Amino acid sequence: MGVIAVVNQKGGVGKTTVTLGLAAAAGAAGRRVLVVDLDPQANATTGLGVFGADRTVDHALEGEQPGALRAVVQRSGWDAPEGWAPVDLAASSPRLAQREHQLALDVIGAQDRLAVALEGLVDDYDEVVIDCPPSLGLLTVNALFAADRVLIVAEPAAWSADGVEQILRNIGRIAERRGGRPEVAGIVVNRLGRTRDAAYWDDQLRQLHPELVVEPSVRLRAAVAEAAAQSTPVHALTRDGAAAAAAEFDQLAGMLGIVERSADPAGGTSDPSGATVEADGDPSPDTMMPADAAAPIATIAPTAPASPIAHAPSSTGDL
Repeated sequence: MGVIAVVNQKGGVGKTTVTLGLAAAAGAAGRRVLVVDLDPQANATTGLGVFGADRTVDHALEGEQPGALRAVVQRSGWDAPEGWAPVDLAASSPRLAQREHQLALDVIGAQDRLAVALEGLVDDYDEVVIDCPPSLGLLTVNALFAADRVLIVAEPAAWSADGVEQILRNIGRIAERRGGRPEVAGIVVNRLGRTRDAAYWDDQLRQLHPELVVEPSVRLRAAVAEAAAQSTPVHALTRDGAAAAAAEFDQLAGMLGIVERSADPAGGTSDPSGATVEADGDPSPDTMMPADAAAPIATIAPTAPASPIAHAPSSTGDL
């Protein structure tokens, strides 16, 4: 039982796809998971197959009522395969954006309204995953006050390291006020493509935070985006690349303790559906990559800039 917040104040890094991937991994492993969509864009809500929910997180944050979130939880719209545990959802709506402004008027309870709303509900699940908005506003602060662990999602691109540094500082400030919680569970590199540019910025993140960047990275695959667009778990897709993507999310969920991690005799890590990620973290050969990603990633060593995040490599071509 635990609460993990998936964060980065930078938009477009794929927090929601990571949230959905972790939820799918938990469901496939028979673990009960609740997804709390705290982003007014409600992409996790629609990704879980729920549209136009009558009761949302916005209603639960109206007042400081313990356990208020229970009244808005519903079953997701995923058609879970046999043997899966159902995935539950506390849906979002655009009204949450206005709720954030209203929370600012509460000088005493603005920061922990979500934590209060979750009281008595966390014990019903093996894991609660909070999908945060792309900001450092009160909604994200509420998630950090409610969580015991934080997963930072980063993309291998310019300025990504700046965003990671900023969110780490804010997590640290909140942890000082909460007796060391939340802990940083790690930094996951998402949408890792097979270009020199992606490899360079991935390397920069690992050099800056060698103790925090976790394996596996989540590769850039059409299957992940397709699963979200179809409001279905990536584990249920049968297209090329889906099995490799599902295996990566299973391995990531195992690293985070969301599912039980089991070692594969060949040295890799087995996931509950039977797919395997190689021991070095590379996906299986069925990966479907964009056209500019056909070549395998090679180790490169561009000339180091004066500042580790000041300049991109001169070429962004394929390897």
